[in-house]
Amino acid sequence: IKNFFINNKKKIIIFISIILIILIGYFSFEKIKEKNKIKLANQYNSTTMNFSNENKQKTIEILISLIKENDSTYSPLALYFLIDNNLIDNKNDLNILFDELIDKTNFDNEIKNLIIYKKALFNAEFESENNLLNILQPLINSNSIWESHALYLLAEYFYSNNEKQKAKEFFNKILILENSNSDIKTETQKRLNRDFGE
Repeated sequence: IKNFFINNKKKIIIFISIILIILIGYFSFEKIKEKNKIKLANQYNSTTMNFSNENKQKTIEILISLIKENDSTYSPLALYFLIDNNLIDNKNDLNILFDELIDKTNFDNEIKNLIIYKKALFNAEFESENNLLNILQPLINSNSIWESHALYLLAEYFYSNNEKQKAKEFFNKILILENSNSDIKTETQKRLNRDFGE
């Protein structure tokens, strides 16, 4: 053993040095991430708590910069605050911010799917059939827990546009879907009974 350490002294020192550098780098990175999270939290809280019509433009600018930080907690909250308070009128600008979250922020799959669903909800009142279907495509072609929500949204969309046959097709898809949300499934059956006589 002694001879092994003597013969490989340089290699062992290099190996230990590399391990130490990796550990120091990892803990430094985690510390920086934690500090950045606290900074974003403080920025979001102070901006939303101090919001008024007098500082509306400044609020919008700060919240957009928070969205572009691509933080899994405060970026979505910033976007939802903009939407809930009607701070941005331009629908295209809001869709660009939705895409910033969906494409560039690191979420768990189902959180990402939820944001896609919220984007579809936001667009449902004014988007065309094709655009709405394109937004919801990732949910419809998945086993996501939000798939039945997406199908229900499409069914309601077609029903409100008096396309009852298409609406019925999407309602029926919910009933045969294995992982349908139980509340959605119950509501779907009620809609079919009430509005389609089934």
